[in-house]
Amino acid sequence: MAHWLLKEEPTHYAWEDLLRDGSTSWDGVHNATALRNLRAMRRGEQGIFYHTGNQRACVGILETLGPPRADPRDDRGSWMVDVRAVRPLRRPIPLSEIKADPSFAGFDLIRIGRLSVVRVSDPHWARLLELEGAGPPVTEASAGPGRRTAPRAPRTSARRRR
Repeated sequence: MAHWLLKEEPTHYAWEDLLRDGSTSWDGVHNATALRNLRAMRRGEQGIFYHTGNQRACVGILETLGPPRADPRDDRGSWMVDVRAVRPLRRPIPLSEIKADPSFAGFDLIRIGRLSVVRVSDPHWARLLELEGAGPPVTEASAGPGRRTAPRAPRTSARRRR
């Protein structure tokens, strides 16, 4: 089964909203690559709920409830998929920590930063689940003398499209 990362601005629809609602239709995706990813989803697959904007962090795990379908309310040809909250992550995993981790090289979250629906490879999924239980990330200030943190990945300049 595939794994996914779905992005949303928390001021629009936050993880807490999904927890309260139990499930929702994930819609409003218009970028061709993001739509291709959304249309590839299958019932029972899991994904990471990612907050964009000021938070920029993975915050919860969700599950797809059925196959994707055309969004009848969108004249632009968008699709939608129903998802439900599975559980919050033990701790948010900030984008800065993901970028600093060399095991995420090639991850589309970093490579194509504005993509709203991202496929997550099995190794990246396993690493995200490891990170959620790892405690707070090591920073330059907390690393202490003689310790080095991982190098930063370059920032992407791609524009976000949904």
